[in-house]
Formats: sequence, structure tokens, C-alpha cells
Amino acid sequence: MLQKAFEESALSKTRAYEWYKDFKNGRTAVDDLPRSGRQSTANTEENVEKVKDTLLKNRHTSLRELASELNIAYGTAQHIVVDTLGMRRVAARLVPKALNFVQKHHRKTVAEDLISEAKNDPTFMKRIITGDETWVYEYDVETSQKSSEWGLKDEPKPKKPRQSCSKVKILLNFFRFSRCSAF
Repeated sequence: MLQKAFEESALSKTRAYEWYKDFKNGRTAVDDLPRSGRQSTANTEENVEKVKDTLLKNRHTSLRELASELNIAYGTAQHIVVDTLGMRRVAARLVPKALNFVQKHHRKTVAEDLISEAKNDPTFMKRIITGDETWVYEYDVETSQKSSEWGLKDEPKPKKPRQSCSKVKILLNFFRFSRCSAF
């Protein structure tokens, strides 16, 4: 009769018999008793903070690595990152080149030397046949999946140089001059 009246909200017949047996044996509390084993959900404030701290340290961490490191289920890690923290996996935006401070300074020094040479020698510019500048380096192949990272929806995409290079990188300036002084 209860199942007809309350449909899915009512206890099943088996569950009602189990409760009756428990109360007959002396149980007085209607709340769930503490159980041993894993929590029914790992989506706790403590785990949310751990996930947030881990992702802020390394945004390239995969969900599997995150779940393994924090000892939580993959689905829970995914729920915390995507639903609770509102983060998504974002691929880096490609930019032509990313120069560090030393490389920028070296480029400036070479340009200043060329300008001073042009001022001191009036035939300097007339003697240049061609000039080029290129970077010589070894490549480190990095896939777009490897370079993607976790970011919030309102954050800009991370930037990545079009060619991911190794530490061995040299700027090569090449100019070809004519031997005769007049053109």
C-alpha cells in the first residue's frame, strides 16, 4: 500500500523488513550508521582544495595523473575540475616566436652595431647585396595535446611558440657584401 501511495519515495518490502529487524534488535537511531571503507563521494571541500592547488602548480597535469596523485576516482577528479572549479582543457595559441630577455638584448645590440656602421661608413648600405636573419636550433617535438593545459573559462589562452625549440638556440645574421666600393 505504501509503494502504491508514495511510488519511488517509499521503502521496498525488503528494506522495510531489514529496518524492522534492526529496531527489534535494539537500534534506536534512524540516521545512517558509520561504515568502514571508502566514502561514498570524494567530492569534499578538502579534495576540491587539493585539486585546485595541484592544478595551480602544474596546469599540464592530466585527469588520470591528478586522480592517481590525490587517490580519488577519475570521475570524481573530472567532476571537481570541470563542474566545481569550472575549468576546461585549453590548447595553447600559436605565436610566431617567443624571445627571452637575453635574445631580445642580443638582437638590439646587433641592430645598434649595424646602425653605427652605416653612420660611420657612407658606402656601407650600398655594399650590401642581401641580408637575412634566422634562428638555428634543435627541435623538441611537442604535440598540441601535450601543450594543452587547464584554464578557467574567462582566462586568455596560453601562448606557445610555433616551433618548440631546445635550449640550443643561436641567432644567425647573414649579410653578403660586394667587394667593389661603388655601385
